[in-house]
Amino acid sequence: MAGTALTVGVVGCACVLAVGLVVAGAGAVFSQRLAGAADAAALAAADAASGAVSGFPCARADELAAASGATLTACDLDGLIATVTVTSRFAAIDATASARAGPPP
Repeated sequence: MAGTALTVGVVGCACVLAVGLVVAGAGAVFSQRLAGAADAAALAAADAASGAVSGFPCARADELAAASGATLTACDLDGLIATVTVTSRFAAIDATASARAGPPP
């Protein structure tokens, strides 16, 4: 009987550890995707600000953020440099990522 209880305990701990690692991995993947959405939105805004593409910079950034499943929460232009912040939800947590794009200094 003691061996059965020990086996159940070990299997239970392994399951809890596995679930924790899966959630941590999913969070890391989500974080990278959100950062990519912020990068794409910042590049789109900077391209529109420079005239490389048509449209309003923040509207272009909002389009790309929405296409990536994120929400544009801030868009700031300083000349040709665009700084954007996007937000999305992972499980019950709101995650935020920011990016900046523009010509080199």
